[in-house]
Amino acid sequence: MHPDTLPRRQAIAVFVAFALAYLLSALIRAITATLAPTLVQEFQLRSADLGLLAGGYFLGFAAMQLPLGRWLDRHGPRKVVLLFLLAAVAGCAAFAAADQFAGLLVGRILCGMGVSACLMAPLTGYRRWYPKDQLMRANSWMLMVGASGMVASTLPVQWLMPLVGWRGIFLALGALVVLSMLIIRWQVPAWKAQEAAGPAADGAAPDAGYAAIWRHPYFRRLAPLGFFNYGGMVALQTLWAGPWMTKVAGYSPAQAATGLFWLNLAMLVTYWLWGMANPWLSRRGLSAEKLIRQWMPLNFVLLAILIIAGGSYSAWAGVLLSLVCVSCTVAALAQPAVGMAFPGHMAGRALSAYNLVIFAGVFAVQWGIGLLVDGFKAGGLLEAQALQAAFAVYGATCVAAYLVACKAKAP
Repeated sequence: MHPDTLPRRQAIAVFVAFALAYLLSALIRAITATLAPTLVQEFQLRSADLGLLAGGYFLGFAAMQLPLGRWLDRHGPRKVVLLFLLAAVAGCAAFAAADQFAGLLVGRILCGMGVSACLMAPLTGYRRWYPKDQLMRANSWMLMVGASGMVASTLPVQWLMPLVGWRGIFLALGALVVLSMLIIRWQVPAWKAQEAAGPAADGAAPDAGYAAIWRHPYFRRLAPLGFFNYGGMVALQTLWAGPWMTKVAGYSPAQAATGLFWLNLAMLVTYWLWGMANPWLSRRGLSAEKLIRQWMPLNFVLLAILIIAGGSYSAWAGVLLSLVCVSCTVAALAQPAVGMAFPGHMAGRALSAYNLVIFAGVFAVQWGIGLLVDGFKAGGLLEAQALQAAFAVYGATCVAAYLVACKAKAP
């Protein structure tokens, strides 16, 4: 056992402390899908504005990933995540106080910056504190917690809206983030001085930057998958699933919120099942890249069915969207695989570099679909048809990224 491995009880306490912060970060990330009809009406937003607003979170998130990785390796998860969460509190307050689109965008960017350590910090800590055979499970269960936050962003938010309004919801989220900071300060251990590290990947020195990570062939093969497939799935889950239900399938805002609730609940169950299955799959030699090669094509088939069906089978739109997102979760296995492909003293940088790729993809797909929808509408398509055409473009990029990832081989 590694000398830094935590006792079981402490390991559970650390997981719970980080899990609360990550649940809140996922709730803040996904809440725009539920609030979209209200914000569009109140601020007269176009499709591109809505895509930029939702993507602003991911822009702020992505902008922090490179410094985040170095700081995590140097200062440890507890110190870094507590500092970052201060920005999340400021972002929630700014969003709640906004009286125009620019204020909303600044608030979303600050929120994205502030919660950008909520997954990378625990994954960096787990790389040192947990046994190696539990890392994939810990990653899947953190994603399950994130799915719980997305579930909370749907019907519960819809129920709270008449009581406290969207501004009151964001003020409450800021207060809950402060609570999570106190729990992390209490439960998460300080970062011990790293033991002398051996040579890093590609012969890089332990204190090197990101060059060895960017040029690593395994990272390069999986990067397009993170950008288009996994990042795009998050973009659909956190924004465009809602407009698809209302504009293509003809759902009311309340029906769309219900559909998003079941979509995110399905994601929660799926990540829980991945966490249960990962140790068993690993013992049988089913690596992340092998599972991705075998199962990603199912996602493409389901996405094609969703696009072609359009509004013809509106009652099934929520189910089809859920199946599209669930079938894409196999791409999430690439992230811990990338972390394990590098030495422990580079884990923060490797994980953050891949996270940067994912969330740059989320931003690009969220805004890109909005731009495509406006462009197709300007070309004469109805809004529902424009959404179908935009989703088809997105699907083509996913197939191309998958073909690149099929050549990935673990070091």
